[in-house]
Amino acid sequence: MSDGVYAYVQPDGSWWINNTGFLAGKRGVVCIDACSTERRTRAFREAIGKVSNRPITTLINTHHHGDHTFGNWLFPEATIVGHEKVREQILADGIPTYRAAWSPDVVWGAMEVAPPFLTFTDRVTLHSDDLRCEVRHVGHAAHTTNDSYVWIPERRLLFAGDLVFNGGTPFVLMGSVAGALNALAQLRELGAATVVPGHGEVCGPEVYDGVEGYLRFVQRTAERGRAAGLSPLDAARETDLGEWGGLLDAERIVGNLHRAYAELDGQPLGSPIDLVTAVLDMITYNGGQPLSCLA
Repeated sequence: MSDGVYAYVQPDGSWWINNTGFLAGKRGVVCIDACSTERRTRAFREAIGKVSNRPITTLINTHHHGDHTFGNWLFPEATIVGHEKVREQILADGIPTYRAAWSPDVVWGAMEVAPPFLTFTDRVTLHSDDLRCEVRHVGHAAHTTNDSYVWIPERRLLFAGDLVFNGGTPFVLMGSVAGALNALAQLRELGAATVVPGHGEVCGPEVYDGVEGYLRFVQRTAERGRAAGLSPLDAARETDLGEWGGLLDAERIVGNLHRAYAELDGQPLGSPIDLVTAVLDMITYNGGQPLSCLA
């Protein structure tokens, strides 16, 4: 993708199938996120080994979600780096039982809790040889309460984590609709030429327009639904997704509306809401079937 910088893209980018990346330097490798299953994370490590025989010295977690962190334990030699809230949430979740909401045939493999043990509150800078890599927390809830992105200014290259989805439905149930929009404004200011989204194909900054358009659609839908006295599930059922209907994992509209309703009710951005009800509503919207996962 760029000299010494690699994106590891996993199709099709739907539930639990995320992107990672790595920087191969003379002294070692810096990884950006792990994968959801043992098999997928081991395959990621094998891909790194085909590029570099140097040790993996560092693993950056862009946020706490399991598709980006369940494989942390398979990097025992690396310093795991993340925002302090990433560590807090991974330790609080343990091995999450919410995995039962997805297809029962997913083979997760062995799992061990392995949170970051080098944490930061605002930003931290790493170097791969002379290449500067800035890991910046967005400063507020967005996709989650603990999102960071990795910015490589010399290459105008951005690893956006799940602040950006390309071809998939953005998801802010555990974060904030308004905060995600603010995060996009931050990303626009960087002037990136190349964007590695958390899910979907590598792209350019034009991807921001689609993510922003969808999030504003969620806000408008929530305003109409709440004014009509509809629950988030009923508002989703009565809404034509229109241009957003072709995105992967369309049922996320329900979870996103739960978050948007909370914000309309005046709750602080990223404040706890009833996640169990929101996930069950997504399953109901999905015809009562477990959420699809091809991982």
